[in-house]
Amino acid sequence: MPTADAPRPAAVPDLAADVPALRARLDSLLPAAIADLEDLVRIPSIAFDGYDRAEVRRSAEAVAELLRGAGLPDVRITSVADGAPAVIGRRPAADGMPTVMLYAHHDVQPTGDPDQWSSAPFEPTRRGDRLYGRGAADDKAGVIAHVTALRLVGEELAAAGIGVSVFVEGEEEAGSPTFRPFIEAHREDLAADVIVVADSANWSVGTPALTTSLRGLVDLTVTVHALDHAVHSGMFGGPALDALTQLGRLIATLHDEDGSVAVDGLVQAPDPEVDMPEQDYRRDASVPEGLELAGTGSITSRLWTKPALSVIGIDAPSVQQASNTLVPSARAKLSLRIAPGQDPEAAMSALIAHLEAHTPRGCRLEIARGEQGRPFLAPADTPAMGLARSAFAAAWGTDPVDTGLGGSIPFIADLLEVFPGAEVLVTGVEDPDSRAHGVDESLHLGEFARVCLAEALLLRAAGSLQGGAPETSAATSQTAGSETGEGA
Repeated sequence: MPTADAPRPAAVPDLAADVPALRARLDSLLPAAIADLEDLVRIPSIAFDGYDRAEVRRSAEAVAELLRGAGLPDVRITSVADGAPAVIGRRPAADGMPTVMLYAHHDVQPTGDPDQWSSAPFEPTRRGDRLYGRGAADDKAGVIAHVTALRLVGEELAAAGIGVSVFVEGEEEAGSPTFRPFIEAHREDLAADVIVVADSANWSVGTPALTTSLRGLVDLTVTVHALDHAVHSGMFGGPALDALTQLGRLIATLHDEDGSVAVDGLVQAPDPEVDMPEQDYRRDASVPEGLELAGTGSITSRLWTKPALSVIGIDAPSVQQASNTLVPSARAKLSLRIAPGQDPEAAMSALIAHLEAHTPRGCRLEIARGEQGRPFLAPADTPAMGLARSAFAAAWGTDPVDTGLGGSIPFIADLLEVFPGAEVLVTGVEDPDSRAHGVDESLHLGEFARVCLAEALLLRAAGSLQGGAPETSAATSQTAGSETGEGA
């Protein structure tokens, strides 16, 4: 099993001695914490258009009540224009003491076909050591981990003067469309020395991870126009190809024979120092034996540090509605994950240039730009990172692994621009079998307990970090700003 490569700074306190007493207190709090999580899962807080926004509001109200119960004196539900309700809870730091901001989100993905679930998506169900339900892992467990850590050590933090702010977003899964204006409007309440983003995953059950890199995101919609209107396929088919066939020919140019992305101008970051067995990837990604994997290099490099390009949607006549006609136009949505170090605008331009250069002869392209989100690369040796490593090692009994994430959390770039003095730690409650966004999403309850313990240890030891008034003006960081957000 891989271990963290970065040495733990000598100044970081050894937190293992704090574990037995804190774990005993945690054991007494866990039943209530899991019951609170189950109550949150029962609220279908989907922030997408077409769903009941009253449920998102109800979820925000439940989160606000939990934060008040965890001892935060200042808790409110707020939003900016056209935004979903978010929750801010805070206790200011004493002079010279640090502030830690805890981030999570209370909105969830749509469920897809409920009949595909083993149990009702919004009725939390325990099977073995896992809790199933939409949002059980992503990210209502992150909310409850913050609440539980505050229940564990909140009084100690208050006595020590360590500041805490909690920001629970209500539209992350819908793309965080108002994230940047929200944090700018509330920058004084959210300013922090350390920001803990609890929206990622651990390496495996029993091995924690710190997410130190994230791929960015570029997407667009491309329409291929082949004919002015539909015509009879028997009378006119042959000399003219239908738009679906032409779209397929264009899509086929996006990858090499080995499945690597064939778009010129995209970059890749250095290979990770850890890898995963191919059989583990196949199991976790539901890839059957016999299906050849795409690309070259280590599995983790293909997941974390190289671009990945997918067709995530096609508009065309359904099989049921199909007639014997040549389809005049067809549309596809392309999603490009970009490596750390890649500029999103450069990646967008490269993808558009490739599509234009490979347009089937005689066809006309129409391209609509979509989202852009910057990648993230964290420095390995910082005071907060060292403290997090120590807390994770104490809670799990094994050193954390530095991992990347193939998914994107572009709003981290916004956090670093608005709060340039802050260190961002990307943590999470998920594991490879959590199936976030998918059918039968679940949370491993043993891992959840360790997450709560690690966060409590981190918060209680935060006084060892340099405190003060964090800067809140925009500045250049290791990632630049993103235009929109997107869930991991």
